Amino acid sequence: MANITKKVSWSSRADESGATGEGTPLLNGSGQPRYCRQLSGGSIFQVGRLSTVDLEEEISAEEDSLRGRLKEIPHNEKLLSLKFESLDYDNIENQLFLEEERRMSYMGFRCLEISRWVVCGLIGFLTGLIACFIDIVVEELAGIKYRVVKENIEKFTEVGGLSISLILWVVLNSIFVMVGAIIVACFEPIAAGSGIPQIKCYLNGVKIPRVVRLKTLVVKVAGVICSVVGGLAVGKEGPMIHSGAVVAAGVSQGRSTSLKKDFKMFEYFRRDTEKRDFVSAGAAAGVSAAFGAPVGGVLFSLEEGASFWNQMLTWRIFFASMISTFTLNFFLSIYHKNAGDLSNPGLINFGRFESDSVAYNLYEIPLFIIMGAIGGLLGALFNKLNYWLTIFRISYVHRPGLQVMEAMLVAAVTATVSFTMIYFSDDCQPLGPDHTEEYPLQLFCADGEYNSMATTFFNTPERSVRSLFHNQPGTYNPLTLGLFTVTYFFLACWTYGLTVSAGVFIPSLLIGAAWGRLFGILLASITATGSIWTDSGKYALIGAAAQLGGIVRMTLSLTVIMVEATGNVTYGLPIMLVLMTAKIVGDYFVEGLYDIHIKLQSVPFLHWDAPATSHWLTAREVMSSPVTCLNRIEKVGTIVDILSNTSTNHNGFPVVIQGADGDEPSKLCGLILRSQLIVLLKHKVFVELARSRLTLRKLQLKDFRDAYPRFPPIQSIHVSQDERECMMDLTEFMNATPYTVPQDTSLPRVFKLFRALGLRHLVVVDDENRVVGLVTRKDLARYHLGKHGLEELQLAQT
Repeated sequence: MANITKKVSWSSRADESGATGEGTPLLNGSGQPRYCRQLSGGSIFQVGRLSTVDLEEEISAEEDSLRGRLKEIPHNEKLLSLKFESLDYDNIENQLFLEEERRMSYMGFRCLEISRWVVCGLIGFLTGLIACFIDIVVEELAGIKYRVVKENIEKFTEVGGLSISLILWVVLNSIFVMVGAIIVACFEPIAAGSGIPQIKCYLNGVKIPRVVRLKTLVVKVAGVICSVVGGLAVGKEGPMIHSGAVVAAGVSQGRSTSLKKDFKMFEYFRRDTEKRDFVSAGAAAGVSAAFGAPVGGVLFSLEEGASFWNQMLTWRIFFASMISTFTLNFFLSIYHKNAGDLSNPGLINFGRFESDSVAYNLYEIPLFIIMGAIGGLLGALFNKLNYWLTIFRISYVHRPGLQVMEAMLVAAVTATVSFTMIYFSDDCQPLGPDHTEEYPLQLFCADGEYNSMATTFFNTPERSVRSLFHNQPGTYNPLTLGLFTVTYFFLACWTYGLTVSAGVFIPSLLIGAAWGRLFGILLASITATGSIWTDSGKYALIGAAAQLGGIVRMTLSLTVIMVEATGNVTYGLPIMLVLMTAKIVGDYFVEGLYDIHIKLQSVPFLHWDAPATSHWLTAREVMSSPVTCLNRIEKVGTIVDILSNTSTNHNGFPVVIQGADGDEPSKLCGLILRSQLIVLLKHKVFVELARSRLTLRKLQLKDFRDAYPRFPPIQSIHVSQDERECMMDLTEFMNATPYTVPQDTSLPRVFKLFRALGLRHLVVVDDENRVVGLVTRKDLARYHLGKHGLEELQLAQT
């Protein structure tokens, strides 16, 4: 891939008049800061210049070759896409908001707090129901498929013609996967994958189109069922996080914009600030339903993206997580005809790890750390291979038809490889009276025996993981585990990134459990019989944690998830050490899988801290411009023209006021958003109309909340020629106290303020409060620490 990263460097630049700049040169080419200057019409102000990649500019032949490749790869980790906008995680404290807050009584605030708890309870309940539905449907459909194939294999094993059994297996897998791929590729492509990278971005403050819509949820649920039943190397646990987030985003708004149904509930929560907190609860509820780990769900939301945190939010998220796992547990107990037996807290059940049977000693900890390093290396290899594969897909497999065909090809290859591995395996194990295999295949084994390789391939991934954890020593021979590890590793790597709804959690656990059990068997073969090394189940658990940690690079939350899923806190320390080691080793080579896919989508994701070597950069160097400013009382035609101008980069506009003397530069007095201006134009809040129609209803916050989150485009609002000559008073609607920074503020301080407060716009001013520039998410995200120092990514329309 072509590297278009531009290194940050100091160089003198000439100002617009051609004179050499005397001051500090600017990275974005804005030279010395220019203050707001009046343009034609007397009402728009623009400052500076924005550094972007213009893919249509005149360039050399060599650069044209480079840019040509970029056009073939629209999503590039060396670019930041201008199509992504930020969410408004900062409350707009205008006069309407302050008046509403003043009118609200103590009981009103108490009712709001109770409503938040009610919403979180509903989120947990509905997420648990969805998880229960997915689990039951997968169990039933997979059971039918495996029974049909098993009977066919047993029939043709005796009379010959096993190729018919292979064809049957391939056809069944391909049909399910084809259905799952079609509904994702043709109806809602955002539902592809696990959805975790998208939810991370949403919680980080990035507006990902269609990510939390009802249609996305329906496609996600149907798609993951088809993927798992279709035998792909995937799991149904990862997509539960996305599903929980969608449930939270819908329930908290008290309406469905997709169904055009408003229940007139929870109207106060119709803003990004409140919605973000509920989506955090939904993601945590999804983790809790998937693994039966409510505390792990809370920590997942904290570690993987929550941009704001407090004590009460923690309690509400934990409440949603607990309700989710209880709901799933209760309804699954009814399904298993054992109502009240709450022994299925999550979609995946690791089984009970009793302390006596799988004890470990202090001198085993170095071995666990070695396994963590192996997991980090294998995870880095997995991520790098998947990165190259994703680049190929973005370049060549971007049409829905090709995406469906690729998914069917992977399904057919997976079935063929599985059948071949089982067919040529001579690993036969006795089928005892207390066997746990759901679909034991005899194949060419003697009577009373079953094919051990079939236990791993001819089963749902969750059952395979559990068998690797708990089957008796001697169930698998080393060759079987080695072949399975290599085969499933590459199948899982190929599968992740297909246009299907699927997760990577369970395949990672299954790969790690296989090579971890192999590690334990090899260790036992060189030690004395009856020693503590002989139990390979605990090494399967450590290997599973190491492999998953090496791929996704989660530490805190994954430690707690694994401990809760095993039901034994004894393994807390080994799992923590393994995950930390896997992350350290893996990060040395390549980033985590989710971070890689976020970069490939060119998303302006902000990490917790600014790049380590960026203290010498100031707000003046990173701010973007031109900044379009509005007068406090602005002409309607001017506002319409600004909003209709497709070259306008920002969705926030500083509001300025002229000095007493008309010749004095304008000073900042507020900030107003594009969405607010749209609502004002829609309701025709014009000064002249307010004077002529005294009975005109005053605009309220409810009008803005009713329009949220799908504000109409400016093209849909009709403004007559006479109305264009009217004036609009922005005083009541603008945020009169926007966050500002002096132009000499260092980048780390700007970054910390922007990230901690969840801002969308940060106004840069000079010593006299005159607008100099505007800092947005993209201005901060384009600086990162590369191998050769601080680097600046390019902005492009992708």
